[in-house]
Amino acid sequence: MSKNVIVGQSGGPTAVINSSLAGVYKTARSLGADKVYGMKYGIEGLLKEELVDLDILLDDRMSIELLKRTPSSFLGSCRYKLPDPEQDTTPYVQLFTLFDKYDICAVFYIGGNDSMDTIAKLSRYGQRMGSDVRFIGVPKTIDNDLCLTDHTPGYGSAAKYIATILKEVIRDSSVYNIRSVTVAEIMGRHAGWLAGAACLAAGEDCDGPDMILLPEVPFNQELFLKKVDELQRRKSNVIIAASEGVRTADGTYLCDLVSTAGQLDAFGHKAILSGTSRYLSELIHQNLGCKSRAIEFSTLQRCASHLASRTDVTEAYAAGGAAAAAAFAGESGRMIALRRLTGAPYQCITESVDVQQVANLEKKVPLEWISPDGMHVTASFEEYARPLILDELTPIYVNGTPRHVHM
Repeated sequence: MSKNVIVGQSGGPTAVINSSLAGVYKTARSLGADKVYGMKYGIEGLLKEELVDLDILLDDRMSIELLKRTPSSFLGSCRYKLPDPEQDTTPYVQLFTLFDKYDICAVFYIGGNDSMDTIAKLSRYGQRMGSDVRFIGVPKTIDNDLCLTDHTPGYGSAAKYIATILKEVIRDSSVYNIRSVTVAEIMGRHAGWLAGAACLAAGEDCDGPDMILLPEVPFNQELFLKKVDELQRRKSNVIIAASEGVRTADGTYLCDLVSTAGQLDAFGHKAILSGTSRYLSELIHQNLGCKSRAIEFSTLQRCASHLASRTDVTEAYAAGGAAAAAAFAGESGRMIALRRLTGAPYQCITESVDVQQVANLEKKVPLEWISPDGMHVTASFEEYARPLILDELTPIYVNGTPRHVHM
């Protein structure tokens, strides 16, 4: 059997996606892989035969350490949707020809829902053609919405950033003794895991956000304004964390009430969700007559490696390593999942699950973890998320700024 493997990254980047790449690379080499190739710009780049030799790019221990501390996708990414293999085999014939040409025995794809769709389709086609190539998905998404895994690499670091920055915003908002409302917009198209992480800003020195709005609960303007008004009677500075994907009962995104750009990506998802905080801020100003401001955390949530969670980095690396081990053990059509053994003390292990049961599905925040009024989260949410943001991995600073690796 050939011993070459190939790995790609897809979808939106995270602060720890490169830790998973490092895990795949190091473990595959330790298990006897002759060569580890990387796809430039995911499966789309592979179709153009854009490959790189990771043995050249990651040729020493320092390169691996820097890779683990480098945000975004080292290999580049894409949002390319493979057609259903039962409908169109053209790209599959091309891909499997390349696998033969480069003597590939295993393919690893690091990504979220759509990336698991790619692994599921490649696995089905390969099985149908009697191919020996093994296909393993490595989970990655700050949205934390993959099924069959307790959480996803990337979420813990994004949650740590959100909690840290929101805590600083809360300090900033208290400077003046005037009535004001600050609305912080947090990523999350359909699931509110990221917005819910705003609760982690709370502690002995900080009350945390006063309201948290999630996509799981339809937005009710009357109840929302009533709640803000009630809060302002008790405190002068109100802080609201709102998911970018908050929608009304009829499914209309609040951001669409500000902008109707409505761009869609290759998978039919809204490519741009922005404006929810601006809509809510203006709504408050017009109806309650107080000072209000909107803040968008935007892409900073997924690229802040200087605030990465060490727990997240460690688990991302372990997931990549487990993927390589699974492939060399003969598994295919699987995704590496994280399974929580205990919460206190926190213990988590990796396992492999059927990727067909992950692809194109979304895990939402359990309704029992959302407060009865739908405008905050419960203690159970904090108990779930808190261990994922613990500890830090210090960047390697050169001339005052973090050193990264790049192609």
